[in-house]
Amino acid sequence: MNARLAQTAAADAWILRLYVAGQTTRSLRAVENIKRICQENLDNRYTLEVVDLYQQPQLAQDEQIVAVPALIKRLPHPLRMVIGDMSNTERVLVGLDLLPRPAP
Repeated sequence: MNARLAQTAAADAWILRLYVAGQTTRSLRAVENIKRICQENLDNRYTLEVVDLYQQPQLAQDEQIVAVPALIKRLPHPLRMVIGDMSNTERVLVGLDLLPRPAP
């Protein structure tokens, strides 16, 4: 874990919510990938809730979810959203503000 990841993970408790649509391959892959990313980078200082929008469709409107899988970082602030199956670890870490955004 690099210095910024270690500093951020130690300073904050992370609250994440992953929205999926049923038990599709893409949904299952997103769950597996985000669990791995969290275990490797957040030192067990996180809460991950997985929400199946087929079972709780009202949450899609409440959270303004337009595509799934969608990961929302609720804490630490600012609120962030990452869309996709979470297979690109660097993209997820950037989206969660754990890595700096790459220069254009």
